[in-house]
Amino acid sequence: MLVAMWVFEIVDTVLAGALDMTFGLRSWTTDNLWSVATAPFMHADFNHLIGNSVPFLVLGCLVAFSGLSRFVWTNAIVMVVSGVGVWLFSGPGTLTVGASGLIFGYFGYTVLRGIVERKTVDIVIMICVILFYGTLIWGVLPQQAGISWQAHLFGFIGGLAAAWILPRREKPRPIAGTQGHYG
Repeated sequence: MLVAMWVFEIVDTVLAGALDMTFGLRSWTTDNLWSVATAPFMHADFNHLIGNSVPFLVLGCLVAFSGLSRFVWTNAIVMVVSGVGVWLFSGPGTLTVGASGLIFGYFGYTVLRGIVERKTVDIVIMICVILFYGTLIWGVLPQQAGISWQAHLFGFIGGLAAAWILPRREKPRPIAGTQGHYG
């Protein structure tokens, strides 16, 4: 996904922003609702993409650690929740691009997943994510013009929803005939 973002940004730069205008999410406009799935792959410029690349890669890998199916469903849930939130709560006609909704979704997912799963590995991931990325939480508040706090907030909510909705991983079952026997 990250490679695709870089390729799209290179092409978008050559085309003077035409991809952003076509595939970015424009709030309160019904003719491009499909852009909920494409806007996270577009970025305003290389600085925007560079700023999103490392947290996207790190947090995305931690979500992918849960399994391919869970990763795909988490992406879908976060894109829809973040996209709908941006579409509804941004000013009419506002163009929004960038992977930060997914990044905040991955953040929310990894934090709540540690609580939901209650497995050592998920708790360790949760603690590490909070230690290294905990200050992200402030990004859900309106702070700076031109930065979509809506994508951040609703991406985070989408990540929490994915962690809550997606089924828990099954616990390993004891081998038949070994329960209650100690060696």
